This record gives sequence, C-alpha cells and structure tokens, in this order.
Amino acid sequence: MQEGMGRLVNIIIRTLLSILGAIAGYQLAQYLSGSPWWPKSTLMLDLSMWGLVIVFSAFIGYLLAPLFIRGIARIGQIFERSLQSFTWQDLFVAILGLIVGLIVANLLAMPLSAIPNLGFYLAILLNIILGYIGLIIFLRRKDEIVSMWSSFEVFRDRFHLKGKRTREEDMHDNIKILDTSALIDGRILDIAKVGFIEGTLCIPAFVLLELQAIADSTDPLRRAKGRRGMEVVEDLQKLPDVKVEILEQTLKELKVDTVDEGLIELAKKLRAKIITTDYNLNKIASIQGLSVLNVNDLANALKPVLIPGETLEVDVIKEGKEPNQGVAYLTDGTMLVVEDGEKYIGKRVEVVITSLLQTSAGRMIFGRVKREAN
Repeated sequence: MQEGMGRLVNIIIRTLLSILGAIAGYQLAQYLSGSPWWPKSTLMLDLSMWGLVIVFSAFIGYLLAPLFIRGIARIGQIFERSLQSFTWQDLFVAILGLIVGLIVANLLAMPLSAIPNLGFYLAILLNIILGYIGLIIFLRRKDEIVSMWSSFEVFRDRFHLKGKRTREEDMHDNIKILDTSALIDGRILDIAKVGFIEGTLCIPAFVLLELQAIADSTDPLRRAKGRRGMEVVEDLQKLPDVKVEILEQTLKELKVDTVDEGLIELAKKLRAKIITTDYNLNKIASIQGLSVLNVNDLANALKPVLIPGETLEVDVIKEGKEPNQGVAYLTDGTMLVVEDGEKYIGKRVEVVITSLLQTSAGRMIFGRVKREAN
C-alpha cells in the first residue's frame, strides 16, 4: 500500500515538474527568440527551436524530480524533529511570524510582478525569504509577543460584557490549583462532592506527569498512591457542579526545575490559591505571599470541639508513653491520653476531659477515667 502510494506521488511530482519545466522553457524561448542569433529563416526551423527549448526544459524538470522528492523528504524530517521540541506556544508564534512575513513579501512583490519574465520568480523568492525571516524574528521575540498577548487579554477581560466593570481581584479569587499531595490524599474529592469548593479547580500538566511517574513506580505503596491520585482526577472531572481544567503550561515554559516551583510560579501568574497537604510547599508559598488552602488545616478545624469537664465513652486500645497511661482515639482520629487507663486496655470506659493540647502534628486530649462503661 505504501509502495503504491509512493509510486503515485513520484509520478505526480515528475509530471508537475515537467509541466513547470515546459512553462519555463516556453518563457525562455520567448525571451531568446528576440535575440539576433535565433534562426528565423523558415517557420519550420523557428518552431523546431521553440519545441527543442520547451522539451529540453521539461526533460530537465523530469530529471530533477527525484532530487526534489529527496529534498522535500529531508525537509520534512528536519521539520518533524524540530516540532518535537516545539510547544504549542512556539508553534503559534512561528505561524504568526510566517503570516506577517508573507503579507510584507506580497506587498513588496506587487511592483516587482510587472517586470517581464522575472517578476513571477522574484515574487516567489521574496515570499520564501521574508516568510522565513518573519518566522525567525517572531520565535526569537516569543516572550515579548506572549507577554503582549497576555496584556491584551487582561485589557479585554477588564472591558468585557459591554463595559461592565469587574474588579481584577474577583477575576482570580475562584481559581484554585491542586498539587500532587492533595490529589494523592483524596479528601479534596469529598470536599468537592459536598459543595464546599467554589470556582475552578486547575490541575497543571506537570502535576499529572508527576502522578504518572509515581503510578509507574516499582514500589507498590508509591504505585498505589499514584493510581489513587489519577482516580481522584477522573472523579473530580465527573462531578457536575465542579469545573476542572487541565493547564498545559510546562516547567520549561515557567522557567523552573521542580513541581513545587512550578506551582508557585503558576499561582503568581494566575493569582490563584494552592490546595495542598504538603507542609513545605505551604510554608514556601505563604512566605511569598500566596494564598494556600491546606486540607490538613481544614480537617483540624472540623474536629469536634471538646471542653474540660465534658465526658465521653471511648475504647482504651493501648498503653501510653508514661506509666499507667492508656491511649484511646476519637472517631476523627484524635488521640486521647487517659490517666491511669493502662488497666482498662481493651475495655470501654467513660472519660472526663481534663485538658487539651494543640501541637503542630495535631491536637491531643487528656482525660481521666470516670467509670467503666457497661
């Protein structure tokens, strides 16, 4: 199938180049027929010379066809390799530069087209040169063009909806960027399901790549975490009342090396909030003045409020660090240290809360046994 298609392309290109050669030969014969050495003694000899020049030029075009095909294939390979390192942003800027170069070339070629015989070829040459120059200039000035385009988008957003003014802060307040730890943690899905998430949840492409790398790990635990994160992304996209967007920016475009740096740069660019469970990312983002929504802080804030003197029933499950202490856990996972509770291990007891201690690791509650529950 491919061999047959290649043969057909070869025939078509040979035919086209032969026709172009014949046209060029006709124009060459027309130019040479005005010279004094051109034989004009008889009509037959004159026509023979015309035919000879045209056929010779068509034959040259036919012979050049294989070289032309190999050249096009070589250019295609170079173009394909170049595109592999191109981003969509690079491709857009390159096409824009090519269009601008071709527009300028055609404006300059209009007076040149009046030149007999050479005007057409000069116009083609001018289109090739200026199109290439426009492409190269726009690629080298890519950052300036992108920033200019971003400025135009901000201007457009400020004056959209028939002049209705929108505060710039309000435009970005509802954008939230999810990091890898928040997706692996999974609690963000439950928060979104109950409607406590407003606005747009943005997931950068480099976060998805990190999740994929974790899911492909040889460590079973890391692999399970990565797959859990990918499942959370899919489930978030299925929620009808939650808008999820995948941001295509790469770490290379953001000019950073790590995912955390990319999240911070992206949050600055979009003036968005970061949703995370990563303590270090939380601190670094806060130092740089960014808003961070830590799922752990939310979970701690939602734990039931207990006051000293309140009683509750718990199961003492193990001994504590200090002598005679027992340890129990509330339904939300909060540790309850029971004084003189070691002898009640494995039993349900009624405990009176004596004090509470808030630490960086969470909240600890202390109590003493009031009586053994029935």
